[in-house]
Amino acid sequence: MKKKIIIAVVTVLIVIQFFRPQKNVSSVPQKNAIEQHYNVPKNVRSVLQPACYDCHSNNTEYPWYNNVQPVEWWLASHINDGKRHLNFDEFNLYPLDKKKKKLSQIKETIEKGEMPLSSYTLIHTDARLSEEQKKIILSWVDSLQTSIGSN
Repeated sequence: MKKKIIIAVVTVLIVIQFFRPQKNVSSVPQKNAIEQHYNVPKNVRSVLQPACYDCHSNNTEYPWYNNVQPVEWWLASHINDGKRHLNFDEFNLYPLDKKKKKLSQIKETIEKGEMPLSSYTLIHTDARLSEEQKKIILSWVDSLQTSIGSN
């Protein structure tokens, strides 16, 4: 009986390797990306890229373990959820009120330490935000909120 269960589990693990979600990779220039329409200084981009863009843009840099199911499904779910909440590559498609709301949410999640997720920073240590990096993002969000608010 144990042998049949082990064979069944191994068979399932092998079979699921052939069912892959679509990758979050785009080779097309992102014409609605936030940096195409608003000032995103280099120091801000250098913080956002490693800490936010894997889940909040149309381009994810996948780790090696993404090639193993069911890990790939789990990562795809996180990425889809992240993009649903905020997508920096589609920011300019948002109506003005939504842009303002998203900026407020960025500020709130950074201040509360909710983002980046601890499950992400556990492996991606370069995504851990120092107090200085948090200040950089918060200052940028404040200035962007002011410039968007005056439009």
